[in-house]
Amino acid sequence: MPFLIAAAAAIAGILNTVQSGANASLNKALDQPILAALVVTAANVAVYLAAAPFIGIGWPGSQRIAGVPWWAWLGGAMGATYVLATIFIAERLGAAVFTGITVTAAIITSVLLDHFGWVGFAQHTADPWRILGCALMIGGLVLVCLR
Repeated sequence: MPFLIAAAAAIAGILNTVQSGANASLNKALDQPILAALVVTAANVAVYLAAAPFIGIGWPGSQRIAGVPWWAWLGGAMGATYVLATIFIAERLGAAVFTGITVTAAIITSVLLDHFGWVGFAQHTADPWRILGCALMIGGLVLVCLR
């Protein structure tokens, strides 16, 4: 089972990278960045609706809604910001540099979130191995960015 979960995460990472190019190409073809972002959002909604029969969907009670931390409501806005970045920036930087920057930033942020137990993550200390991993990510990004 852990292998399947890791494989699903790897597939999500691959799709995330390909999505950057697809979003940038959509924007280039349409020459309307907000329209391109809306098309991406509509595709997201279609996938969610297609998954709903298998995963389930329901409306939570008011107590559950009231118990949501303020920052949890911002996830969609963060995702929209990422989509806009793929539309405006990915093509200019290229897939390797754009993905390298976003993944390196994500790894460093993830280690910080784990270390402090922020935004709902269980606390995992940023030990020397994790810090070395972050440093290696930065080194790899520098190598990818060299021309």
